Amino acid sequence: MPFGIEIPEKSFFKIGEVARLLRVPAHTLRYWETEFPMLRPQKSKSGQRTYSRNDVVLLAEIRHLLYSRRFTIEGARKRLRRPSADERETDRLAAGGDARAVLERVARELDELVRLLDK
Repeated sequence: MPFGIEIPEKSFFKIGEVARLLRVPAHTLRYWETEFPMLRPQKSKSGQRTYSRNDVVLLAEIRHLLYSRRFTIEGARKRLRRPSADERETDRLAAGGDARAVLERVARELDELVRLLDK
């Protein structure tokens, strides 16, 4: 369930389905296509957009960044291109990474901050 959105088990989705899943208007999805170059849904012969499951996950992340994390369009675009080290670490932990190593690193950084403040 990426970003709190339950995506049905199917390969392709029409724009109306995606709009309902993400709780955004269809015109917002079309606008995001112009702003996020990595988002390129296929179009049928009749011009109907068909989004892959990966497109829907990407759209859910875009929605999360814009609406929940309050990123600007440009900020969300940059975040999707290259996540920061902290975000990569958070993602690694969420995927079952080594929490002890992270806590040890944080403890070392806090010790260093205390030493700097004592000076």
